[in-house]
Amino acid sequence: MKNNLKFSPLELELKEYAKENKVPIIFDEGLSFVEAIIGAKRPKNILEIGTAIGYSAIRMASVCNSNIYTIERDNSMYNLATKNIKKAGLENNIHVIFKDALEAFSDVSNIKFDLIFIDAAKAQYHKFFDIYTPLLNDNGIVICDNMLFHGLVNDINNIDSYSRSVRGLIRKLNLFHDELLNNDKFQTAIYDIGDGMSVSIKK
Repeated sequence: MKNNLKFSPLELELKEYAKENKVPIIFDEGLSFVEAIIGAKRPKNILEIGTAIGYSAIRMASVCNSNIYTIERDNSMYNLATKNIKKAGLENNIHVIFKDALEAFSDVSNIKFDLIFIDAAKAQYHKFFDIYTPLLNDNGIVICDNMLFHGLVNDINNIDSYSRSVRGLIRKLNLFHDELLNNDKFQTAIYDIGDGMSVSIKK
């Protein structure tokens, strides 16, 4: 998938930091896909689960001036994200919540969202989806990143050489695929873009 992404000096700095420090951030291919959806949907409010260093929140906020509420449980990541968001001049658009996403519902329960972006602990995706989709407007969109987990989810019959924890994660993601595709409240498609992305539209 080709893209015409352009990066500011700060964004290039964040990409390099992520590479050097092994911080997982969205692939360029996936970022281009998400930004295209945001540009078409023009969401007023976005919920992001998994802030990391703030890279994807900064990019999403820059597309159409959306308000973004992003949840991060790791203290060092939270501190880095808030610093980077301030550097980007987006502290009025991006609100970082320092809490485990499994426990942060009350922090955003009074907000209706047009888009939810899930990019956090893969084993908890189904819980994040169930917790936060009641806050989604009709025709709202949920995007989940890393849905193919390096291609292993599509090769579930050949995962015996991996550790028990990795095998468990792959099985959970595979089950989540099935749950999404069979959820009659959402229309879902899973794309082989980046590390795999699902798009679920609330009916």
